[in-house]
Amino acid sequence: MTSTPSGIPGTADDSAELLPIASGARTRAALRTLIRPDRGRALLGLGVLVGATAVGLLVQPLLGRIVDIVADGRPADALTLPVVLLLVVAVVQGVTTTLGLTQVARLGETVLARLREQFVERALQLPADRLERAGAGDLTARVTGDVARVAEAVRSALPEMARSVLAIVLTLGAMALLDVRFLLAALLAVPVQALTARWYVRRAVTVYADQRVANGAQQQQLLETIGGAVTVRGHRLEEQHTEKSARRSRKAVELTMRSVHLVLGFYARLHIAEYIGLAAVLVTGFFLVRDGSVSIGTATAAALYFHSLFGPVNAALVLLDDAQSAAAGLARLVGVTEIEESAVQLPHQRTEVEAAVTVDAVSHAYGPGRTVLHEVSLTLRAGEHVALVGTSGAGKSTLARLVAGVQQPTGGTVSVAQSAPGPAGPSVVLVTQEVHVFTGTLAEDLRLARPDASDADLRTALATVHALEWAEALPEGLATVVGEGGHRLDPARAQQLALARLVLADPPVAVLDEATAEAGSAGARTLERSAEAALAGRTALVVAHRLTQAVAADRIVVLEAGRVVESGTHDELRTADGPYATLWRAWSGSRAAPHL
Repeated sequence: MTSTPSGIPGTADDSAELLPIASGARTRAALRTLIRPDRGRALLGLGVLVGATAVGLLVQPLLGRIVDIVADGRPADALTLPVVLLLVVAVVQGVTTTLGLTQVARLGETVLARLREQFVERALQLPADRLERAGAGDLTARVTGDVARVAEAVRSALPEMARSVLAIVLTLGAMALLDVRFLLAALLAVPVQALTARWYVRRAVTVYADQRVANGAQQQQLLETIGGAVTVRGHRLEEQHTEKSARRSRKAVELTMRSVHLVLGFYARLHIAEYIGLAAVLVTGFFLVRDGSVSIGTATAAALYFHSLFGPVNAALVLLDDAQSAAAGLARLVGVTEIEESAVQLPHQRTEVEAAVTVDAVSHAYGPGRTVLHEVSLTLRAGEHVALVGTSGAGKSTLARLVAGVQQPTGGTVSVAQSAPGPAGPSVVLVTQEVHVFTGTLAEDLRLARPDASDADLRTALATVHALEWAEALPEGLATVVGEGGHRLDPARAQQLALARLVLADPPVAVLDEATAEAGSAGARTLERSAEAALAGRTALVVAHRLTQAVAADRIVVLEAGRVVESGTHDELRTADGPYATLWRAWSGSRAAPHL
């Protein structure tokens, strides 16, 4: 576990090494890559929206025509054609707009799904110690808050932005067709709008990025405080943790209020631009009509065109708020998907050596001054069961994770011999004492290890680990919903479920990191029998929580302060009267004490 950060990201006392945030250039490049497979859909959606917007621009000239008919005192039946055309325009625009926005929405959802997949894939490949240094809150904030912001932008802001930009461009072109002087008058609003957008963007990028980081730090503090509530209360640290949570919450609130003030100033400047532009168009229309350059209907159409720009211009500029927030979230997601390959979890090296696993001069550190393994060398022969024992903090779990490939060593190599993988593909499978029961049926949970497994395969795996009896006794057998909101499995049964997954995956090498530690005294022997059955016929490295597991192993390796200090069978090490013998006497003495 990493130490609890004592401050806010960006301050000197923050000890968390947050996951990277992509630069603007890298974010744009990643976005282009995500869109590239769907370029056809993008062009189709854009083309349909252009057509819909162009058709909609016929409304203002038709209204202007009606004004001219009335102003000239023509018969009422002269209004029939423009009114019918207005109805036709409304229907055609509605249909084409719906089609265009549907294509844009589908494009956005497809790109979002592709981004999520890349994010999850890369996050799952990151070394565990890299995630620990960043803290669970940072990753949680990205996968929840940032994904939600980007999803919201894709579903609402992106279609509206596309339609608004098209409406602005084509409307300005239509005003130029009426009379270029109307366009020039309308453009008087542009400098104010441009300065407003620039003023907002320059401030919003920093504010929203800082806000996302602060929210991640706040979540991290809450997770650590709630997750370690027992320890916090036991050491009387309630006030200290409350103050840390309050400090990070104040930082998040402060940044939220800054964003609110920023938006209020943004809206105020937009209103000024609207008044300037509309006044300029109306004054221009007055002089042009007086001089006979245009008709009243044409001047009316120009004023209506500019007035129709209020909606799309304001929408486009206001959507900068969502766009900047989404851009900040997207940069944080892309930052994870584009972590350098050297920092991402790599598969084991494959060798042709006879040993199943070879650990060669492996060292590992979780940070400067936090080295936990020192040039450890270890060989596991094919089919051999090796037990790792040692006091707490000796480096047993770290070595187990390195052998399993969950983490990469900071020095040395871990090699796995070439062998045919099991049905599910993995060469090595790790089972720890921290087992997660996924929400779904028991059968679905088991098939995570082997998706093509039949019900007979599932029952065989459960029977192997002595879990079939209780599994079939569940309300709906293998179809019983387990996990969050479903049937609750106690720790021993959850661990048997994990061991059944191991049997289904059928890897040549298995690593058990205190996988029987969660069982109480009553279930300990049953769970140990389950583990023995699951490991039968495999090469196994077992971090022994109980020394009975070490006694049953082919060989015992003793770790002390990150170094191998002994290796041999149970009888050999007990006779040698070394560290293992000391551990054995302490353990067996505590076992015998109640009977004295």
